[in-house]
Amino acid sequence: MILSRRALRHLAPLLPLAMLASPLPAQVRPQAPAAAPLPAPAPKYLQTGNTTPWIYRGSDVPRDTEWLFGEMPNGLRYAVRRNGVPPDQVSIRVRIDAGSIHENDNEQGFAHLLEHMTFRESKHLADGAAIATFQRLGATFGSDTNAETSPTHTVYKLDVPEADPAKLDEVFKLLSGMIREPALSAKGLAGDLPIVLAEKRERAAAAQRVAEESRRTLFAGQRLANRLPIGTDAALRAATPASVRAFHQRWYRPENAVIVVAGDADPRALAVLVENYFADWKGIGKHTPAPDFGDPKAPPGADKANPVGETAVLVEPDLPRSLTYAVMRPWRPVNDTIVYNEGLLLDTLAQSIINRRLEARARAGGSYLYAQVNQEDVSRTADATFVTFAPLTEDWRSALDDVRAVIADALASPPSQEEIDRELAEFDVAFASSVEQRAVLAGSKLADDVVQAVDIRETVAAPETVLTVFRGMKDKFTPANVQAHTRSLFTGDVIRSVYVTPDAKEADAASLRAALLAPVEPDGSSRLSASTLSFADLPAIGMSSVPSVVAPIGVLDIGRVQFPNGTNALLWSNDAEPGRVTVKVRFGSGWRAFRPEDAVYAKLGESALVGSGLGELGQEELDRITTGRRMGFDFKIEEGVFTFTGQTRSADLADQLYLFAAKLGMPRWDENPVLRAKAASRLAYESFATSPAGVLERDLRYEKYSRDPRFATPDRAALEAATPAGFRAVWEPLLKQGPIEVLIFGDFDRQQAIDALGRTFGALPARVPIPADAANRRVTVASGGEPRVLFHRGDANQAAAVVTWATGGGAAALPESRQLQILSELFNNRLLEEMRERTGASYAPQVGNEWPVDVPTGGAISAMAMMRPADVPAFFAAADEIARDLVASPPSVDELARVTEPLKQSISRASTGNAFWLWQLEGATTDPQRIRHLRTLLADYSETTPQAMQALAAKYLAGNAPMRLAVIPQGQALAQRSAAGSAASR
Repeated sequence: MILSRRALRHLAPLLPLAMLASPLPAQVRPQAPAAAPLPAPAPKYLQTGNTTPWIYRGSDVPRDTEWLFGEMPNGLRYAVRRNGVPPDQVSIRVRIDAGSIHENDNEQGFAHLLEHMTFRESKHLADGAAIATFQRLGATFGSDTNAETSPTHTVYKLDVPEADPAKLDEVFKLLSGMIREPALSAKGLAGDLPIVLAEKRERAAAAQRVAEESRRTLFAGQRLANRLPIGTDAALRAATPASVRAFHQRWYRPENAVIVVAGDADPRALAVLVENYFADWKGIGKHTPAPDFGDPKAPPGADKANPVGETAVLVEPDLPRSLTYAVMRPWRPVNDTIVYNEGLLLDTLAQSIINRRLEARARAGGSYLYAQVNQEDVSRTADATFVTFAPLTEDWRSALDDVRAVIADALASPPSQEEIDRELAEFDVAFASSVEQRAVLAGSKLADDVVQAVDIRETVAAPETVLTVFRGMKDKFTPANVQAHTRSLFTGDVIRSVYVTPDAKEADAASLRAALLAPVEPDGSSRLSASTLSFADLPAIGMSSVPSVVAPIGVLDIGRVQFPNGTNALLWSNDAEPGRVTVKVRFGSGWRAFRPEDAVYAKLGESALVGSGLGELGQEELDRITTGRRMGFDFKIEEGVFTFTGQTRSADLADQLYLFAAKLGMPRWDENPVLRAKAASRLAYESFATSPAGVLERDLRYEKYSRDPRFATPDRAALEAATPAGFRAVWEPLLKQGPIEVLIFGDFDRQQAIDALGRTFGALPARVPIPADAANRRVTVASGGEPRVLFHRGDANQAAAVVTWATGGGAAALPESRQLQILSELFNNRLLEEMRERTGASYAPQVGNEWPVDVPTGGAISAMAMMRPADVPAFFAAADEIARDLVASPPSVDELARVTEPLKQSISRASTGNAFWLWQLEGATTDPQRIRHLRTLLADYSETTPQAMQALAAKYLAGNAPMRLAVIPQGQALAQRSAAGSAASR
């Protein structure tokens, strides 16, 4: 069942939704009238009564009764359930049990190519009509309509908004035609092949080479070793309509298909739709069994005393060092029983203990930047335990010895009960939170969980079942049992390893093999000591205070609270998301706070500020005191403000507020987090140059903001000059500056929250005003002139280009910024049609709209794409032509509707969550116009006219000459013209 290791990989608190808008404030979760029941007949093939549903065969895991399962005579299986999150949406997943591992040698890439061609043209969709058709139904391309191809499956995904019976019937008709009868024509192949090749070409070359060579080494002798979903150029270019159709006929059959539907509709009616459109589906020809994926086997000469098999040293001059070794075992199907899941939980706990020890050693200044142990069932090919770490220097042997020594200690001696209990507390809060929040789980997530369970040949379980299984086996979490499972994790048929290094002289396959075979002494120095920490023992932040103002803001039931020291808070207590509370703290002046010479400390602060501690708590103490609690501590620098964000629950809210307030009122300045952040930045810096995308990650903000030094990624010289003392000198005054706003939205007791605010933020000393020079700093979006040219050291056929038009910023013009979002979506559709669908020059061109709300400048509309160097001028020309046409002629009504309908649906769905409203109202305690602008939010995003779009284009796309930026390979010139004079290589 989907619990244990897979669920526990996501223990980190969730962040607020990054959505854009909401309807007129009225209620938390607007409930539309229930949709009329879909028509009879009743489903014929539901597995009811004493029939064991197909997904539970061989399992004693209690059924999740909210799911209904069916299996049709043709072999197709399905699962349906009602779910109202978000309201009126239905999520559909069609899974085909065929991926890249099912391909023959001459078909490598066909599963993925077929995925593209399925969307291109089919029985009920004309050539190239899919995107527009689904947009008219309110589905956003790329998020609501998407697909994925993995080694083991291909999944088609569709989230349908406002899913009334007529729309659902139409969607199922379209999907059935896509899956059963795609056109697979010569014209379609000619259209999609360039797109797939562009997708392949645009991947970071160095990272892709490492991924391919690592797979060949770690899965040597197995089909997975040479079958990436993206395929090979030779096989793809040799594809014909007949060969792709043969792949489709071999694998796209009802017995290989599972359809999962979860949404705001009668599940029995959903089952009827599945049966109506797929029950008569018949495969062509005889069923083809899946190929033998192969087992990991030790090479000749390897045995239990000498288990190391294939090793490889990959030399990539621009990538940081990393080393992986894997203990490999054959994967076998299992009966997904409770006993089996108890074993998985013990495995997961054993890994958690080792990982905590490895992290403790790294924090203390070890020989590696990070290290992690992770057991994974890989593509039904291997049951493997992976050990991955990043050496800090060329002395990779010492780093390997240090990591192996920590693991050797876990193998030699059982953990303490305190260590076990610490991890159990983390598990318990995660599983209990899942039970609390089950009512707000999105239907799309539930559907994806079933697809994942089918892929790994396991079951699904209700959150209550997961918690019951876990709590019912706590007597099995003994030191001896944990040690036994630790030993099983590091026992296997063969050990394989890959070391990535920038220097060929450091190692070879033989020296790597020898290092893995060398004896190592267990090192228990990173075992956790038995000390207990409690919030009750921590010092008070200051003298507690009571609010000077408590008043409603006039929207929903949201209240404003102000304390005598100037701290403001917005509180909204509601039960829309049971068990979940989101807290956000805004303070200071964000990017405006930094002088050019302080830029390096801004970058380091993003990584090290929280870790440097508070009061009596360093990193280890922060981890310990929050064990078994649902708390977060995310830090971000925004355009005009700094933010702390955490997702918590009512029982932990007071202590969450303490952590945030203590960071401002009693910061600590441990050196190791700063030194570690320096090391991480130093190791990563050179890798940016390996691809156009990396160069953009490094330099785009710097170039876009007129080469403002604050936005330059610190180079090695800047990092070497940075010190912990300098870090403190920059950040200590910034934590004291500027007004504080605290937002608390979710399931909590309002009065208790106010009292906790009084003891924390209300107890802080008066804030220091933001200095005038910081308050007046602005960013300027670059414009005009010849294209700026940057260079990368990756493949010669990779390039990137960006065109940016300056817009504006600030809360006063929020309605116009929302209309700009419509304009950017129009631009995006046209750029996608030109650069992807028509010419195949770029896989995923995109247009984005930025509008900083806290500052009056810095906004921009930016068009961006990856492509061949020769296509950069064509991209610039296409962007210019689209901009000119939007200025010269209004868009058609239909074109506009294809944008506004998906935006309206996205906004309406997002507005059912608390985080959405928090995002809309942050800053409102000092800028009340943000509240006023809520009144027009939905209309601003979804109601406009062609003439209004034309006028907006004239204002922003014609009034400012855009900045053009190209990233091309070193040694090349842009458009056969020397880049001398305008080139900037960093």
